[in-house]
Amino acid sequence: MHPFVKRIKEGPLLGDGAMGTYLYAKGVSFSRCFDELNITSPQLVGQVHDDYIAAGSELIETNTFGANRQRLLPHGLDQRVREINMKAARIARDRREASGRDVYVAGSVGPVGKRVGHYSGVTIPEARGIFAEQAEALLEGGVDLFMVETIADIEELRIAVEEIHKVCDLPIVAQLTINDDLTTINGHTPADLMELAREYRIEVIGANCSVGPQRLYDFVAILHTLTDIPLSAQPNAGLPRYYDGRFFYVSSPEYFADYCRKFLNLGVSLIGGCCGTTPEHIRAMRQVFDSFSRVGTEPSTIEVTQLARKPQRESPTARVSDFAAKLGNKFVVSVEIDPPRGANPEKILNATIRLRDSGVDAVNVADSPMARVRMSCLAMAGLISDRVGLDVILHFTCRDRNLMGLHSDLIGAHALGVRNILALTGDPPSLGDYPNATAVYDVDAIGLVEIISKLNNGTDLAGNSLGSHTDFSIGVAINPTADNLDTELERLKLKIAAGAQFAMTQPMYRLDVLERFLTKANEYQIPTILGLLPLQSYRHAEFLHNEVPGIDIPQEIRDRLNRAGKDAASVGIESCRELLHAAKHLVQGVYLMPSFGRYETIMQVLE
Repeated sequence: MHPFVKRIKEGPLLGDGAMGTYLYAKGVSFSRCFDELNITSPQLVGQVHDDYIAAGSELIETNTFGANRQRLLPHGLDQRVREINMKAARIARDRREASGRDVYVAGSVGPVGKRVGHYSGVTIPEARGIFAEQAEALLEGGVDLFMVETIADIEELRIAVEEIHKVCDLPIVAQLTINDDLTTINGHTPADLMELAREYRIEVIGANCSVGPQRLYDFVAILHTLTDIPLSAQPNAGLPRYYDGRFFYVSSPEYFADYCRKFLNLGVSLIGGCCGTTPEHIRAMRQVFDSFSRVGTEPSTIEVTQLARKPQRESPTARVSDFAAKLGNKFVVSVEIDPPRGANPEKILNATIRLRDSGVDAVNVADSPMARVRMSCLAMAGLISDRVGLDVILHFTCRDRNLMGLHSDLIGAHALGVRNILALTGDPPSLGDYPNATAVYDVDAIGLVEIISKLNNGTDLAGNSLGSHTDFSIGVAINPTADNLDTELERLKLKIAAGAQFAMTQPMYRLDVLERFLTKANEYQIPTILGLLPLQSYRHAEFLHNEVPGIDIPQEIRDRLNRAGKDAASVGIESCRELLHAAKHLVQGVYLMPSFGRYETIMQVLE
């Protein structure tokens, strides 16, 4: 039996408090990479360990919560994972040896830093590699056990535990992070954690961070009714308050001491603190430990049945948009509209009115294409819906919005009358006006489709009920000219599985390429809308062909444009007409992209 497991069986153990917020209190900015301090300021990190050991901690965690490849990448430290983790473990071991006390060193392993899965940009194999790399380095540094903490997703916790088990047989403490409703942001419950612990023989389970002692007590009290596996609790010192440029946590050491007594009385085996806790909190808890006498189990006031997952409503019979109702019943026509660069939308609105009157079925409103700054596509879509009455296909990217922003803007779009979304990953800022701007990409286009599908089903991505459902028709982009068609088709398959209902191609100029792609994609049976962009000149064609990813213009068309000289725009219109005529039986609609705002060329293509 491992010494830590034996010690836990003998009686409760006092852990340490916060690392990050305590370093912040010592003057380290939140913008700094705390994990880098293991290399640049080892004495400072060591002093934190010293303070907690002196306060009475019997377990200290390494300063490695964010020391994985994904989280270190923004700081340019992704190639130093092994060095940072090994150093952290050795700092903690050295401080334990210097103290002369029996203190366990736990290797802190936090979440990857992005959602794990096909929709996030961090795939499951990548997540496995991230956790394995950190676990190997902490093991090499000499930790006694692993503390997998602040995890919101059971599946991510499962991956971390599996990879640690592949590396070694050291004990694992597995801790979720929860909301006030005693579930994780992904809707996982105490029962989910208990089932995972039984499956993988995890030594200690519990929760940390996010909430204060009261709600975390309720969570572990439910676990106590479900299992005899040793439990852990490391709450925050309440919620943070921002004042005069600094963050403060309001729960006092005395309040923590009171709840420490409650945790001990419940039979919790490992008790410590998370964000906002200090050596003073640990010292107050130490006094409770030293004088504690159990007086009986305090029952939880929370019913376990209250935490059962809410059943998701079956996919609704949506009130589809006019555009979606036409799709598959007639050949639809949509035209792309770029929002203006300035604050005046009148020119765009007037063009949209002309398009409506000419019989166009919808307009595509782009979301700052090529990462160029323009008016909000959501505002432009709302204006068109309200003042023109034409269906909008709103281009919606993951570049500029985090998960909260994605949900909020989608719900707002629905309130404004927008019913068609083209889910896109989005061009990176490096292409545009502000190349140093920060991109978000919490999810990619596949994940965005999944979010919209869940909104249509009445919940957010985590499964929380919205009280009503949206009625979005969900479109996705496809690139028949992709170098690796197998990858493009696999992504299309994932998009359809996530809920995509129609697809729109990149600008096309070759019938054979379109036919080849549609033949391979035939099994997916999704309405496809052909993208066409009339060429204005030979120079325009050369730019698109050689400098814009995903656009392939045949040499024959470029030669025709070159020979045409000043009449090149007519050749561009004619080549679009030819492809549209030849491909019309293969697709369910056309999506026309005017160059340089020249909507008159679109009318000529459609004549």
